Amino acid sequence: MPQLILFNKPFNVLSQFTDNDNRRTLAEFIKIEGIYAAGRLDYDSEGLLLLTDHGPLQHKITDPKHKLAKTYWAQVEGEPSEDDIKLLEGGVKLKDGITAPAKAKIIPEPTIWDRTPPIRERKNINTTWISLTITEGKNRQVRRMTAAIGFPTLRLIRYSIGNWTIDNLEPGSFNETSVNMPKRLKKQDDLDTPRNSRRRGRKRR
Repeated sequence: MPQLILFNKPFNVLSQFTDNDNRRTLAEFIKIEGIYAAGRLDYDSEGLLLLTDHGPLQHKITDPKHKLAKTYWAQVEGEPSEDDIKLLEGGVKLKDGITAPAKAKIIPEPTIWDRTPPIRERKNINTTWISLTITEGKNRQVRRMTAAIGFPTLRLIRYSIGNWTIDNLEPGSFNETSVNMPKRLKKQDDLDTPRNSRRRGRKRR
């Protein structure tokens, strides 16, 4: 049965196990052999990263045709209006094309961990948290979308991929689980994840 790792990636950690420039990598947190990331999460972003030991599962998670929804929490500079949020939902024009329709809303500040180092906030300029759910994977897409409508992203956390979330996962910790994967995958709900998952990793520092 395919193994799946749900990892809460800290800020400034690469989504890989090795690096020639001595940056922090997954090897600092995960000591399991034979697994690799199913997708990626930028070095300066935080949150959910999936890893697996099973090639077909990795393909089904990352293949755009399956359109697994990914939800991000973005802390942006400024105070976007509901009209601004509608721009994100309807599609934003980027250099590599218009983004697909998305789900977006303004949310209260999430109850989350402090980032080290903290974001740089400008005096007298408020910040706002946005929840943005997309089904694409353009390079740095969320950051470019919010910048395109005039609200740069200061902090970005990936909350979920499909039905998998970072709930109850501290930064640098992970859950191990297994997945019952049917031969033909039509949607996220077809990936049956048993409940007997194990949580491992570091305590909050």
